Amino acid sequence: MTQSGNGPLSGVRVVELAGIGPGPFAAMLLADLGADVVRVDRPGGAGLGIDPASDITNRNKRSVLVDLKQPTGVAQVLDLAERADVLIEGYRPGVAERLGVGPEPCLARNPRLVYGRMTGWGQEGPLSGTAGHDIGYIAITGALGMIGPPDGPPAIPANLLGDYAGGSLYLVIGVLAALQHARIEGGAGQVVDAAIVDGTAHLTAMIHGMLAAGGWQDRRGANLLDGGTPFYGAYETADGGYMAVGALEQRFYAEFIRLLGIADEVPSRDDLAAWEQLRTAIAARFRTRTRDEWTTVFQNSDACVAPVLSLREAPAHPHLAARGTFTEHAGLTQPAPAPRFSATPGTVRRPPARPGADTEEVARDWRVPGLAAPADGPRRTERKEAAH
Repeated sequence: MTQSGNGPLSGVRVVELAGIGPGPFAAMLLADLGADVVRVDRPGGAGLGIDPASDITNRNKRSVLVDLKQPTGVAQVLDLAERADVLIEGYRPGVAERLGVGPEPCLARNPRLVYGRMTGWGQEGPLSGTAGHDIGYIAITGALGMIGPPDGPPAIPANLLGDYAGGSLYLVIGVLAALQHARIEGGAGQVVDAAIVDGTAHLTAMIHGMLAAGGWQDRRGANLLDGGTPFYGAYETADGGYMAVGALEQRFYAEFIRLLGIADEVPSRDDLAAWEQLRTAIAARFRTRTRDEWTTVFQNSDACVAPVLSLREAPAHPHLAARGTFTEHAGLTQPAPAPRFSATPGTVRRPPARPGADTEEVARDWRVPGLAAPADGPRRTERKEAAH
């Protein structure tokens, strides 16, 4: 099949009002899929605190510098919104309205605009006006309470579960669905309210079903997929590494204990009363060899066992290397665009955008000459308003 374009969203224009966390990641995903994403950076930066040249979430984007505290800056953003298909913002509720770039003026200029709003608590509700971060969002949805050992505190999954799975990905799904609606006959733009609490709760749908059916206990470390079983968990090796075991099905479990070398020494996995004995035997056996040695033992088997790798180790894993799951661009090793498309593959086309570096180029390409005009009066650094 002939490949063409830079991704299936080639030709789609996106305005991203600079923020931190899930909003930029969602915009990066749209950019990876081929969208022309223009990031509207503010004087003084968005507050992430890392070198913009290393901020991979801003790859494949272009940046313009706009001071939304000035009338000229507001006019510039509205001009961009008029020519865009999508706008994404991650301010607290009401901030975009106070700045003059909320849904009402943007949709008045462009009735087919998809206006995506990324927050933690959502646009309404008792907590909507308060600050928050990933850990709090996943805490109240029940997701955090599922993760970790039964005799210890919940394990914190970085900010992957809330910010990016429950937040960014749901914003992208919502934006793409709304974009489809806007483009049909009689369709119109609309506001997409993507709240991390909503998305994270949605991710637990299967678990709620199991809970209702009596197949899940409402406590940590007591269930099929949370480490409650001895054949689904992580075990330490002789060198302090870990192996991840996911031998759920009987045929995979049989392969697992055979390769582990304990098939004739352990009780049946169907004997729940003997699970601690089984867990102890598995743990003791794993501690007899290093992580790399066990990796060799289980390599290319159906035992469902894998080494637990660090972030720096992961790109060198043979399977990921063969697939090109990671790539290097502009001196940065980074995850490659995902998912994959046979006819319109996404690519890493540009390094992370530098604040304001593309203002003149975007002004020309989007036909917004006023974008290159200086803001009214002295520039002021805007107080950070982008706390999800």
